Amino acid sequence: MQHIRNFCIIAHIDHGKSTLADRLLEYTKTVTARELQNQLLDDMDIERERGITIKSHAIQMNYELDGKQYVLNLIDTPGHVDFSYEVSRSIAACEGALLIVDASQGIEAQTISNLFMALEHDLEIIPVLNKIDLPGAMPEEVKDEIVDLLGCDRDGIISASGKTGAGVYDILRAIIERVPAPKGDPEKPLKALIFDSVFNPFRGIIAYYRVFDGVVKSNQHVKFMNTGSDYHADEIGVLKLDLLPKKEVRAGDVGYIISGIKDAREVKVGDTITDFITPATESIQGFEDVKPMVFAGIYPVDTEDYEELREAMGKLQLNDASIVFEPESSAALGFGFRCGFLGMLHLEIIQERLEREFNMTVITTVPNVSYIAYTAKGEVIPVNNPSDLPPPEKIDYVEEPYIKASVITKSDYTGPVMSLCLDKRGMLINQVYLTSDRVELVFEMPLAEIVFDFYDRLKTISKGYASFDYHPIGYKESKLVKMDILLNAKQVDALSAIIHRDNAYDLGKKICKKLKDLIPKQQFEIAIQAGVGAKIIARETISALRKDVTAKCYGGDISRKRKLLEKQKAGKKRMRSVGNVDIPQSAFMAVLKLND
Repeated sequence: MQHIRNFCIIAHIDHGKSTLADRLLEYTKTVTARELQNQLLDDMDIERERGITIKSHAIQMNYELDGKQYVLNLIDTPGHVDFSYEVSRSIAACEGALLIVDASQGIEAQTISNLFMALEHDLEIIPVLNKIDLPGAMPEEVKDEIVDLLGCDRDGIISASGKTGAGVYDILRAIIERVPAPKGDPEKPLKALIFDSVFNPFRGIIAYYRVFDGVVKSNQHVKFMNTGSDYHADEIGVLKLDLLPKKEVRAGDVGYIISGIKDAREVKVGDTITDFITPATESIQGFEDVKPMVFAGIYPVDTEDYEELREAMGKLQLNDASIVFEPESSAALGFGFRCGFLGMLHLEIIQERLEREFNMTVITTVPNVSYIAYTAKGEVIPVNNPSDLPPPEKIDYVEEPYIKASVITKSDYTGPVMSLCLDKRGMLINQVYLTSDRVELVFEMPLAEIVFDFYDRLKTISKGYASFDYHPIGYKESKLVKMDILLNAKQVDALSAIIHRDNAYDLGKKICKKLKDLIPKQQFEIAIQAGVGAKIIARETISALRKDVTAKCYGGDISRKRKLLEKQKAGKKRMRSVGNVDIPQSAFMAVLKLND
């Protein structure tokens, strides 16, 4: 165990985490020159295109220093805020962390939130200044920021470049010298923490774990403590670029287990593996079920594709256990699914994967968060869909989820960022100047307000400088109402939304105007209305498409033309009573782009 080092890499998006991981694999000769490619640990097309890590990966490296052989386990973490629970479990499986900061951009919001998570788990932090080869690098200023944040020794900051490979050997030496060796007792009952799982179409679910006490052996009868299920370890081993089977994985090491599990929901990140016959007395602390934060309806464009969509969602769930879905039907869109996601990025990725991997074109309804309604009779009703909200006369009060948001921006943009957050019903909690021209603003605000266009607007007003991170802090009571959209007095359930009472009039007016632009004219007049309860709060009218019936009538008296127009008018009246409005897909997402 003295020669094992378990570490992770924490950084903001695009600070060079994946590139530096590539260099570590190359310099420890874990991969051959033939296997080497950029973003080696990111194996999804979307990850490569967007340059983000969606699914974390773990890999074992062997390295010789001063004549001794060491085993280095890199437990990679996803970078985006939506996947913060996975990050926390990866951090819990390590003893040290590389804190990577871009020399040209400095410290950003996610760096800080993941750093605090690492410090809570008492990890040894090794600060690395990356991208020092860039022409816009400011190494001295950024080093000052790191010293202020960590209170570390300035000489302990390693300057490196993932692109050129500068400083990589210094990082490897620092990992071995500074990160403590894992503690644990191989003689105690088995206790291992699951920090990730992947789906293999031939072998089922492969769980990745870190052994804290005891030994995992091949063919051992094991039990997962939080789910209570038991399995036989068909194969165990360590994680090289491919899986490397072993007879046993001992305390302090990181490995994988294949036990023929076919359902991703049976393997939960944060669960504890123990021996079935002599189990550990208590599980590893910190386990929680991942809760979806954002809900949206996903419907097939063609109703006949419903069964195909069900199959595609089931296959996606094999790869990604954090997506939850249940069937629902809508009068406007037919049959589809109500899906729960970890955040907006998660929703985008699932939608993109459905289109790419399964060739499914889908309509996504306006995303919303989950509320809790309390009725006058004292019932508690979870509301994941606007149609679940009871009528206003039955509601006592409604609670909505709140978050603590941290925004780091240049001090020039403090005013616009503050006014954006206050517009979104935010409350300023704290304001800290990290350096003379970088400020951290901490707000408490409703989660529902950041689901719509918040991130895009934040990037726009700060010219791309602001970085944003958040975590949930619980539910608070709010004055919320359900706003319905009606077309020709028919309610369109897919366009309903739960909003704050004070914003209802403005939002209703904006949506009606937006829909007027998006819905094509029909042969009859269309009334677009926004209503709260029985009260209509906004209205727009799309005029009828008028065919020129008088074209064939030339010359003669005006009464001949009038007669034809009256005939058309009577026909339109008859048509209007049975008219059905076709709504384009862009209209369902109109709410998200109200400010365009």
